[in-house]
Amino acid sequence: MERYLNRSGNSPVSHYQTNADSITVWFKGNPKPYIYPEYKTGSSHLAQLKAKAISGSELSTYITKNVKDKFIR
Repeated sequence: MERYLNRSGNSPVSHYQTNADSITVWFKGNPKPYIYPEYKTGSSHLAQLKAKAISGSELSTYITKNVKDKFIR
């Protein structure tokens, strides 16, 4: 699990973990992670999620706009 850099300073994301076929995201105040698997998000969205997580910028915004309901818990 990696700490999210939160470059904007106001992201609800606290941590993330990338895997070959998914990304797991932890939000502040919620102990249960959200898992965004490739089979639900698609490969291009998963690649964007990983890139935004690593850069520490706009991950939550991307989730809200593109894959909000494509998670498993």
